[in-house]
Amino acid sequence: MTDTSPKLWHTGQAIVDIVMTVEAVPTPGSDVMASSTEHHVGGGFNVMTAARRYGMRVVYAGGHGIGPMGERVREALRSEDVILASDTDQHGDSGFCVALIDGQGERTFVSQAGVESRIDIETLDAVPLMAQDWIYVSGYSLAYADKAAPLLDWLDSLTRDIPVVFDPGPMLARIVPTLLEQLLPRITLWSSNADETRQFTGIVGLDESLSMIAHRLSETARIVVRDGPRGCWLREAGKAELIAGFPSEAIDTNGAGDAHTGVLIAALAEGVSLHDACVAANAAAAIAVSRRGPATAPHREELERYLMTHRAS
Repeated sequence: MTDTSPKLWHTGQAIVDIVMTVEAVPTPGSDVMASSTEHHVGGGFNVMTAARRYGMRVVYAGGHGIGPMGERVREALRSEDVILASDTDQHGDSGFCVALIDGQGERTFVSQAGVESRIDIETLDAVPLMAQDWIYVSGYSLAYADKAAPLLDWLDSLTRDIPVVFDPGPMLARIVPTLLEQLLPRITLWSSNADETRQFTGIVGLDESLSMIAHRLSETARIVVRDGPRGCWLREAGKAELIAGFPSEAIDTNGAGDAHTGVLIAALAEGVSLHDACVAANAAAAIAVSRRGPATAPHREELERYLMTHRAS
């Protein structure tokens, strides 16, 4: 029997993060020894993992290359039961990011793009979308010239009943304004954190920022803005509301926003109200920050136990 439950089509980038802990970032021409090095598959992988662990079917529609990085990406995706929409790209390897974490906890990044930074319209046209499926678009995708144009043209060709989620990330300043203007009317759900939202609007107050974003989206679009331990703001049908977060001792905030977004999408795809989906997403983020590592979203059973316990208390 064919499974007709909603799928999340992730059009972003799954890459390898090489995380190195150093006493200090080296000055030009010098060298330092790392006290530890870890390899994680990151980027879009974290959102996909969160949605999949909640129970949503997930398909990675981005590129994955031939070579050691691409193999790591495929291994990680398969371990989470994420479907690969395309075959291995034989024209290069997947990208990676070197993250240097100094003694003060400051992170410095050096990234190398790979085959995930490009896509062609023929690959996208072959995607077997269903009306109940969801599409995730990352701001990083719009920063890649070889990916932005075909991705946006493909989105414009789709029927309007297929929801599109946009997560701008920290890339807004690098996105060509005309590309962003092409995407904004197509967005069903905007999901960002507080800093990204303020960067986009130039307004400190999040209530006002949500209103400004809403005026640039379609009338039916919904907005969710993560506000750290406070929880998240939602805006729907012209009204904004702060959904309180859950108390948590933060050990590692890396990936918490991705856990929030993945669970948010998966809950909405099941028909849950935006308010209740935000509550579940807040709980997932609270659990994620209490653990070390990027892909620390809880599985559905753990999340539901957490919600029952905290609602009762």
